[in-house]
Amino acid sequence: MSGRWSYPRSRIKVLLLESVHPAAVAALEDAGYSVECETGALDEDALIERLKGVHVLGLRSKTGVSERVIDAADRLMAVGAFCIGTNHIDLEAASRRGIAVFNAPYSNTRSVVELAIGLVITLMRGVADRSAAMHEGRWNKSARGSRELRGKTLGIVGYGAIGSQLSVLAEALGMRVIYHDLSERLALGNARPVITLDDLLAEADVVSLHVDGRAGNHRLIGAGELARMKPGAVLINLSRGHVVDIDALAEVMRAGRLGGAAIDVFPEEPRTNQDPFDSPLRGLANVILTPHVGGSTEEAQEAIGAFAASRLLGYLNRGDTTFCVNLPNAQLSDVQGAHRLLHIHQNQPGVLAALNLALSEAGLNILGQHLKTDGRTGYVITDVDRDYQAGALDVLKTVPGTLRFRALY
Repeated sequence: MSGRWSYPRSRIKVLLLESVHPAAVAALEDAGYSVECETGALDEDALIERLKGVHVLGLRSKTGVSERVIDAADRLMAVGAFCIGTNHIDLEAASRRGIAVFNAPYSNTRSVVELAIGLVITLMRGVADRSAAMHEGRWNKSARGSRELRGKTLGIVGYGAIGSQLSVLAEALGMRVIYHDLSERLALGNARPVITLDDLLAEADVVSLHVDGRAGNHRLIGAGELARMKPGAVLINLSRGHVVDIDALAEVMRAGRLGGAAIDVFPEEPRTNQDPFDSPLRGLANVILTPHVGGSTEEAQEAIGAFAASRLLGYLNRGDTTFCVNLPNAQLSDVQGAHRLLHIHQNQPGVLAALNLALSEAGLNILGQHLKTDGRTGYVITDVDRDYQAGALDVLKTVPGTLRFRALY
């Protein structure tokens, strides 16, 4: 325990996959950690092999972290998702191992909203099909099928960070806004909540989906919901691939019942840019397909890199779990003149008492202590005197219910 750090930072290995932004690499390296980068995603077997000896994993949306991966990771203590969603990470398995998982829930909000606005305009004016015709040498100047946004009704499904900001920009363009959300949300501007999804579908000229990846949203928009949309309405999905029944949407578009659709996310997506892409929506009129680029702007990726890296550094350097998605959130300051001990355990009676008894028997004086719990996990942060015997902390690892113990300083 000599020196400021209990474990040399240069020996803590960080693996960043899927071309995480250089801002994150720089932040972690500047803090003294050993960083290795990969440009693409890894499948389960390759990830298991690559994670040997790795303490921190950073990824985007294409690499899955399954229970098998987590169980095989010998030193993993934190995962940073450099994206919004975490449905590709087994959070239950990570919690059972005391592995902290962080994401970047707000950093690409503006980029997604701007793309949504651009897609609405493009679909309402049939720009994509007109452009394709021009490239083929066909001139088709006509107002038929082209509509302004002003006065049209935008129905937003999911009124969180993205949906609410889209609401503001759409109103600025003269649209009426209605929204549906399972939680009670404060309406911004003149936006109006509707009680049911069916009510929204029946009223909206444009339906834009901004829901999360929970299992309950699987095929939220299926054949029945598409049939309840207004004839000639437009559908946009920038949320999750499994939210829309792609086959049902393709059938509706071939029948000409909807006026257009823009899909950025798909149930099955290529793992790399070199892999082929196929969909029943390919080649259909006024259907815009984009390769999961809703948050892929230079500004958003830099912001995501900086934010997710700051969360990982907060956990590594202070034990801070603010914005952690699977462990109790504890906002911590830097420790001064003390050692910090981090104990993650099952949320069961008697753990704190046993922990403090072990500290007392080791002759350690507690300078400060925090306890945060959620339904399944407890997190105790204890600052103690510098002076204690080697091996005094070993007993803390044997406290019943212990998931993970780390001596930070």
